[in-house]
Amino acid sequence: MIDNNAAVLLIYTGGTIGMIENPETGALHSFDFSHLKQYVPELKRFHFKIDTIQFDPPIDSSDMDLEGWSKLVRIIQKSYESYDGFVILHGTDTMAYSASALSFMLKNLNKPVVLTGSQLPIGKIRTDGKENLITALEIAVDKDPDGKAIVPEVCVFFQTYLMRGNRTTKVNVENFRAFNSYNYPILAKAGLRIRYDRNLINRASELPTEFYSRFDPNVMILKIFPGMSIEIVRSIFGNPNLKGVVLETFGAGNFPDRKDFLEIIRAAVKRNIIIVNVTQCSSGSVEMNRYRSGLILANTGILSGHDMTTEAAVTKMMFLLGQKLSVEEVKSRMTQSIIGELTIDNP
Repeated sequence: MIDNNAAVLLIYTGGTIGMIENPETGALHSFDFSHLKQYVPELKRFHFKIDTIQFDPPIDSSDMDLEGWSKLVRIIQKSYESYDGFVILHGTDTMAYSASALSFMLKNLNKPVVLTGSQLPIGKIRTDGKENLITALEIAVDKDPDGKAIVPEVCVFFQTYLMRGNRTTKVNVENFRAFNSYNYPILAKAGLRIRYDRNLINRASELPTEFYSRFDPNVMILKIFPGMSIEIVRSIFGNPNLKGVVLETFGAGNFPDRKDFLEIIRAAVKRNIIIVNVTQCSSGSVEMNRYRSGLILANTGILSGHDMTTEAAVTKMMFLLGQKLSVEEVKSRMTQSIIGELTIDNP
């Protein structure tokens, strides 16, 4: 049920959706979102209030960073009591990272925060941007008969699908369905109407919403591949500032059974470097007790990332380290679900 008395804040960070084409040069440039209804006249049919704010200057999603995430949180925090929901227009390349980060930074949400974007600029005739934007706005103000938000969590809407933000990953650079949620079902599908799966959606929190902005950037993602240099691995783990590593391993969490590699891993764990094991596969979960190579890795002190995406694992690690928790507390929380980012089948 759309509340016609509702208000939504539309935040434009940058990206393809906010581009229009110069008819003379063919070059793409950002347009002023204060004139949004001029470019998307369909919005005039909504009766609820839509306010806009944009990054100045807008940034390409490749340039999104910790400060960009903190800026988004500050905007939402400042406006939280004035709006029923928030829509963030974001470039697609790092949208899954931003959605994951925001899911940890916005604690006890009771309002929707919907990220969306497009593969084609909103000024193009065949753009997917209009439909993505219109539906995201509708989701942001959709409420139950009792007046509570239907989707009080950080999510991504793209090409008819609403997905939990910290479960998404970009899967295609050309098709309109650019994102997928392999390890968690779709929250809603938009057709003739929006069909929500209420059992999958986080419930609105009764606790006060908390806003966090601190991250620790001293982490990295290391993807294991055949033939990788032991000297390169040694130099990475030897960095004195390193605090955490998301290790992308083979299959169900398997790692080369090499004594030199394992010695480096053990030494890093002893130095309190937090290492979390996630799979390189698109879907499925790490099960380090499934094969001998995974079991050897588990015995070094590496943590299971279960079915977390790489995007969720690395942003979660940066977030937890930024809260000045003890190493043991960070390790404990990395293996537990904070806001639905992982599933533990056999706790």
